[in-house]
Order: sequence, then structure tokens, then C-alpha cells
Amino acid sequence: MKITVVGTGYVGLVTGTCFAETGNDVTCVDIDADKINKLSKGEITIYEPGLEKIFLRNLKENRLRFTTSLSDGIKDAAIIFLALPTPPGEDGSADLKYILGVADDLGKMLTDYKVIIDKSTVPVGTAEKVQAAIAKNYKGEFDVVSNPEFLREGVAVDDFMKPDRVVIGTNSERARKVMGDLYAPFVRQGNPVIFMDERSAELTKYAANSFLATKISFMNEVARLCEKLGADVDMVRRGIGSDDRIGRRFLFPGIGYGGSCFPKDVQALVKSSSEVNYDFEILNAVMKVNEDQKLHLIPGIKKYFNNNLKGKKFAIWGLAFKPNTDDIREAPALYMIDELTKEGAAVSAFDPEAMKNVRNLMGDKIEFAENQYDALKDADALIIATEWNEFRTPDFSKITNSLKNKIIFDGRNLFDLAAMKELGFHYESVGRATVN
Repeated sequence: MKITVVGTGYVGLVTGTCFAETGNDVTCVDIDADKINKLSKGEITIYEPGLEKIFLRNLKENRLRFTTSLSDGIKDAAIIFLALPTPPGEDGSADLKYILGVADDLGKMLTDYKVIIDKSTVPVGTAEKVQAAIAKNYKGEFDVVSNPEFLREGVAVDDFMKPDRVVIGTNSERARKVMGDLYAPFVRQGNPVIFMDERSAELTKYAANSFLATKISFMNEVARLCEKLGADVDMVRRGIGSDDRIGRRFLFPGIGYGGSCFPKDVQALVKSSSEVNYDFEILNAVMKVNEDQKLHLIPGIKKYFNNNLKGKKFAIWGLAFKPNTDDIREAPALYMIDELTKEGAAVSAFDPEAMKNVRNLMGDKIEFAENQYDALKDADALIIATEWNEFRTPDFSKITNSLKNKIIFDGRNLFDLAAMKELGFHYESVGRATVN
């Protein structure tokens, strides 16, 4: 099939590359000429494990091309994906100006039947708005479909190539046939393609992410309670996770969720609810818990240093909101850095992929180390903010020799309590006993 993907951000680039991998001819469109130039030359613009290999292969095989021209990009396409940003507005609502702007342009360019697909995460009713925007200028046949993405940063290629499910919102039999044929190579093992109406598909994405965010915040609340009651959250997590009605995933306590999806999608669903006079009380609580959780380590840090952080230096391992990505949107590490520097402390940080993005954001506000151990030099304590695999089994003798004090504040519960006690560290984590 000939496919156009409008937008070459995270979702658009993964979507276009993975469709090309199954033999489709894919054209990706973006208004950012510099980005399009880089992609055309084989320079990938995001970090996502496994993506670069198939990106370069399909670029070489001419199944993947890039352009800044929307009219050129859609000329021969049967299917047009809209993978455009929907940033939150000041009131939490998703801003649809990019999607509706492209829809308006498409209405002036279409000459024959095409399926236009909302791949972006959009509020309920967006498909109807896209339909109306196109129909203003084009009176021929076309269909608008809702096909939300369920890509996890760090494993997005696997998620796309072997999806748990594919959700497709359409009431058109013609579009249903096109979409069924498009996704057939991805569900050969029998994972479901679930057809529904457009509004239900749009809500499905928000509901899924909001439920997962709720699980995370619930476990963080349990962790806080464990700290007060003297219980161990790891034991509690294993106990409840063995119940298959609950499951083991998303039960790990920490310093809150971040990224481009959970914060934005929870906020947008709350806003959509308020617009129909429904108070989504659970999600309001989820947002509050998560905001508090990002700074959960700070009171313990202040207490240890007698509420005086001025002149202290902290090493931070991890800047991305999660491992295997360079995404720093809503990353808890950034919130902690702001709080520490506000108190007069210095910060030296290391992250395998996200330092460039933080440097662009913060400039010389903090130091950036060449590796995880260089970040420790002359630091008063180590703070762990992201659970990169290389942080899980570090050389503790190097940590001991580099830090001024054997102090670790761990926001991701990477280390065993007994081992830390034997090594002689002061070790504070989330929902577990403090080791002295």
C-alpha cells in the first residue's frame, strides 16, 4: 500500500518506519525542513532501541522517503496518517490546531477517495472535527478513522510490530476493509483487531493510559504508607501482583510517572470530563499524587543534611523519565534538580541518552558527566532518578571512593537493603526501610 504519515515526531517516525518494514511505500511529511533533511540523509532524530536498523534498511530500499510538501506527500497515497502533536493547553485540554490545520489543507488537496487516520492521541469527537474540516473544501468521498497508538517508549518497535491489540474506530465498511488489510501482517498470531465507533476508539486510548497511571499512583500511595507503618512495599507488591486480577505490571513504586503520554492524557481526560459536567475524582487524585511523588526524596535529603543544602553537591543518575529513551518531558529528575538548586545545592548528572536534551533546556545550570562514576566526584550523595540497566549493578567500590559520603537516595529501588547495609551505605529508597 502507499501510505503517507504527516508528522515525524516519535509516533510518526515509528509508525512510518514500521509500515515500511512490512513492504509498504511510505512517505513521511513534516514542516521542519532541517529534520526532513537529516532523515533523508539517514540521520535518525529520536532515540528508540531497534528503530535505527529498520529505518536505515527501508530508507536504502526506497520504501521510506521524506518531504516537506504535503501535496507531494499525499499524491499517490491511499492512506494518510495524522501523527501530529496535541500539546496540553493551559486548561489541560488537548490542542488540536495542528491536526485541524492539516485537515483543512487536505480538504483543498484531495482529488479521490482516501482514508485519513487520526494516529495522535485526541479527545472524543476529534474524528468528527477532522471530517468537518476536510469537508469544507472537498465534496468527494473520504473516511476519517480513529486508530490510537499504544507505543511504549523504549519498546515501541516491538509494540508496533507485535501489538497486543489494534483498535480501529470507524463506521465505514470501506475503511474497515482498508484498515483490516493494512494491519493483517501485524496480527498473524491472532492478537485482536478491535473495530468500534470513532468516539469509543478515541476514549479507549485515554482510558488505557489513565488506568495505568492510576496503578502507578496507587502503588506510590501504598509505598508512602509502608514507610509510616514499617512495612516493605516490595513484599506488598509481590503479594498483590500474584493475583491475576491485578497483575504484576505497573506495580513498582518510585518517584512518579512522566513522559509525553501519561501526564498529558490524564489531564486531557479530566478536562474532557469537566466539559460534560463530570468530575473524574479518581484522576484528579492521581494527578495530585504524581506531582507530590516527583519530590518524594527531597524531604529525606533535607532531613539528612539538617535542612541546609547550600554548598552541597549531589550526583544524579538518570535524567530521562524512564530508561531506553531520551525523552525528558515531565521527568522527575528535572523537578528534583529545580528543588536542589533552589536550595543552593550543585548537581552533577549522567544519563546514557538524555543529557543533550537537558543541556538544551538547562544550559550550565548543572554539570554533565562523561559517565556515571565521573558524576560522583566530590558529591555529598548520589540520587538515582531513572532505572537504566547500567545503574542496577554498579561498582560500589568506585561509588565509595568517589563520593564524599556513602549516601544514596534511590527513587527506583534498584538495590537490595541487606546488601546496602553490609556495604555500609546510608540508603533511602521508596516504601522500604532506611538503611544506616
